[in-house]
Amino acid sequence: MAGTSSPPLNQHLREAVLGPLLAQNAVQKAEMTLALNLSLPIDPLALVSDPGGIPGRPAKPELVAYTSLKSKPLTSPEGRALLLHAIAHIELNAIDLALDVVWRFEGMPEDFYLDWVRIAKEEAKHFLLIQKHLRGMGFDYGDFPAHNSLWEMAERTRGDLVARIGLVPRTMEARGLDASPGVKNKLISAGDHAAGRIMDIILEEEIGHVAAGNRWYRYVCEKKGLDPVSTYRQLIKQYDAPKLKSPYNLEARRLAGFDEEELNYLAVNGL
Repeated sequence: MAGTSSPPLNQHLREAVLGPLLAQNAVQKAEMTLALNLSLPIDPLALVSDPGGIPGRPAKPELVAYTSLKSKPLTSPEGRALLLHAIAHIELNAIDLALDVVWRFEGMPEDFYLDWVRIAKEEAKHFLLIQKHLRGMGFDYGDFPAHNSLWEMAERTRGDLVARIGLVPRTMEARGLDASPGVKNKLISAGDHAAGRIMDIILEEEIGHVAAGNRWYRYVCEKKGLDPVSTYRQLIKQYDAPKLKSPYNLEARRLAGFDEEELNYLAVNGL
């Protein structure tokens, strides 16, 4: 497929991620992400120029306000497709979110960049699993409207690494840990066991993604002399992060590295 050829000579990994990040075709974006070469040099101190057009987006789906999205009963194929389409859209955004961190923020350890490229690859795998399943149902990604909330948070935190890591993987992506068991149960109850198995794969790997967010958030806080817990609460207010609602998947959150102080505060205050 076009766009998966070898990178230019002397290109480093933080530049290479711009290829899939700028790709406008959703499947091509995922496949280009999977093709990224983790053995490329990284160059943490390089200032990578913003080429504009980030992220590349397909013509469809139409992006609308979250409140305007409608659901239908999961007993119908269209109802299940709507739900799976929404998850596919989240996974596609998650590819862009992980890749954007790699080129945008310089001066981090090499393992930081490798972590986020690996995460982007797993998000790409998730997107392609759901997109293939949708096609088997007679639908495809782009057939329904979607919202832009995840990328809007990326835009708001584009100049602040602490906020980006604190509010995207640790907040918005962690919501997926809470929602995943219920979504899986609904799909299985509607007879879609294959989609349920996909949700199991996504949950298992998303725990690792949120764990990386926790690990690097605490690393940056330590480097800056910030208290992670109080700083997080300040970030929630400063960037108007969405409120979380119960039930919380406390087991998954513990596996992802949230400590008991954070979980107790969440149970009492939401955010």
